[in-house]
Amino acid sequence: MTATDPAREGVLLLHGIARRPASMRPMERRLAAAGYRTLNLGYPARKADLAGCTEAIAPAVAAFASDCARLHVVTHSMGGLVARVLLGRHRPKNLGRVVMLGPPNQGSEVADALRRLTLYRRIFGPAGLELVTRRDAALEARLGVVDYPLGIIAGSRSFYLLASRLWLRGPNDGRVTVARTRLDGMADHRVLPVAHPTMMRAPRVQAETLRFLAEGRFGAGCTDA
Repeated sequence: MTATDPAREGVLLLHGIARRPASMRPMERRLAAAGYRTLNLGYPARKADLAGCTEAIAPAVAAFASDCARLHVVTHSMGGLVARVLLGRHRPKNLGRVVMLGPPNQGSEVADALRRLTLYRRIFGPAGLELVTRRDAALEARLGVVDYPLGIIAGSRSFYLLASRLWLRGPNDGRVTVARTRLDGMADHRVLPVAHPTMMRAPRVQAETLRFLAEGRFGAGCTDA
C-alpha cells in the first residue's frame, strides 16, 4: 500500500464510553501535527444505545467526509463499536483506514459482571448494556463485518487490578482482554504495554496509529500476543 498524503486526509475520532472528546485531544493534536484534518465528536452514550449514538453523529460525519479526499477513523474503547455500526449504516465512499484502541469487539467480562447494578446502568447507559460478551443476533448484525483496512492496538497493562484478577482472564488493559479486542478481517493487531484509560495519550500508541493510517500496517517492532 502507498502512503497517504495527510494534507488531503481527514480523521474522525470517537472516544470511549463515559468519556468526552477531550479524552482524545492528545491523539487529535498528534494527528493535526502530522497534517491531518480532524473531527473529534462526542456521542450520547448515557442516553442511547449503539445505534442511537451512531445516528446522532452520522450527519456531522457525512458533512466532514464530503470535504476530505479520504476519511480515516481512530477510536478508543466503545468508540470502536460505534464506528462499526456507523460504517455498516453510513459508510462514506471515501473511507480510508480505521484504527481501534482497546476496543471491546467481543465484549468485556467487566460489563458481564456489573450490568445488573443500578450504578453501572446510570453511568454507562443503554450502550453500556451492549458491551457484554453474549450479544443477540440483532446487535451482531448491526456491528457488521470488517471489510475495510482495520488495525487494532490492545493494551496489556492494568490500573484496575481488582477487575483484572476477578473477571479478566489472560493479558488485559483493566477493561478488555487482548483476546476480545480481535476481529475477523482485521489487517493488523498489536499489543503494547499501556492501560485502557490512558492508551490514547501514549506516544508509542500515537506513533503506531499514524503508521497504520499511512501504510496500512503497524511497525515491525510492535509485539503481538
